[in-house]
Amino acid sequence: MRPHVDQRQARVRELVRARGSVRVAELAQELGISPVTLRRDIEAMAARGEIHRMHGVIGRVEPGRTPTAASAPATTPAPVPAGRGGEGLVVGMVVPTTEYYYADVVRGAREAVEARGARLTVGLTRYLAGEDRTQADRLLSTGADGLLLTPNWEAGSPGPGEGAWTAELPVPTVLVERWAPPGHPAAALDRVASDHAHGAARAVQHLVELGHRRIALASRSTPTSARLRAGYEAAVAALGLEPAPDWPVAGPDPLSEADLFARTLDYLCDAVAKHGVTAALIHSDTDAIMLIPRLQARGVRVPEDLAVITYDDEVAGMADVPLSAVAPAKHEVGARAAALLLDRLSPATPQDAPRQHLELLPLLTIRT
Repeated sequence: MRPHVDQRQARVRELVRARGSVRVAELAQELGISPVTLRRDIEAMAARGEIHRMHGVIGRVEPGRTPTAASAPATTPAPVPAGRGGEGLVVGMVVPTTEYYYADVVRGAREAVEARGARLTVGLTRYLAGEDRTQADRLLSTGADGLLLTPNWEAGSPGPGEGAWTAELPVPTVLVERWAPPGHPAAALDRVASDHAHGAARAVQHLVELGHRRIALASRSTPTSARLRAGYEAAVAALGLEPAPDWPVAGPDPLSEADLFARTLDYLCDAVAKHGVTAALIHSDTDAIMLIPRLQARGVRVPEDLAVITYDDEVAGMADVPLSAVAPAKHEVGARAAALLLDRLSPATPQDAPRQHLELLPLLTIRT
């Protein structure tokens, strides 16, 4: 083992001397080794003063240069405790937006990254097709040591033939608020997500505790809706509830925002008037706040005829009558994902440490 390490580090020194500076991500690909293995070599070589380490780049130590803290020789380099490393690292984060839901996710990641002495850079995709990979490549080219990824997967998980590239990235990667089914290459990645199925089920349980027996779910198609529906249907079955009418099947042509909203309004009015529905979980908060006055204008009183719980809890407390809501732990999701990635990047973490799939349970906030 030791000769192999010596040969590898000798090759690193040779390339640095020849080129002056080399990006860590590119060097790992060229040498055919994992970025984590290379990073451990770099830590050891920098401690001996053989190379100069910067953000995502290593360079040669010029003659007469005073070694920096990163490259100064040390008799016994101080060990980096597991889970505490991160100084000087750059974490790239790819998200659809930094507004609404993801504002708290990004904030949580940024606070966790900066608390460990690392730096967060963000790439936005605006839900554009193929943009998640473009942004990931851009962040890698600018020196990101690891990535937090929220790919543009319409159902929250990759469709057929989609997303395999996420498992082929040259740096440690953590999926954020996304998941991949067993057998998909991305299923082997670390991931942190909200357990939206649990959140939907918790809302149904609360409504049952209030005496409701026929409960609807109104959620247009989003990356969250599949997990919401899974939790909702599981709770309805487990609690022996009477089924609500089926959600209308989408036609072949995409609907406008106005048409989607009108379809949700029609569904809820019909569910109350013709099918005995007395309560609903509505995703999202903004839809619920817009729907309630229109429901009342159509003769459906809220909450007398239809009790409402919303999902996301971004603005539910700001409604004319504050709404009870399920709140995913968005800030904590970002913080846990960042901590998991930095742990993975730490030299003290074994390369073969088990991958982790963390699901955080949303909280139900009851309002009058």
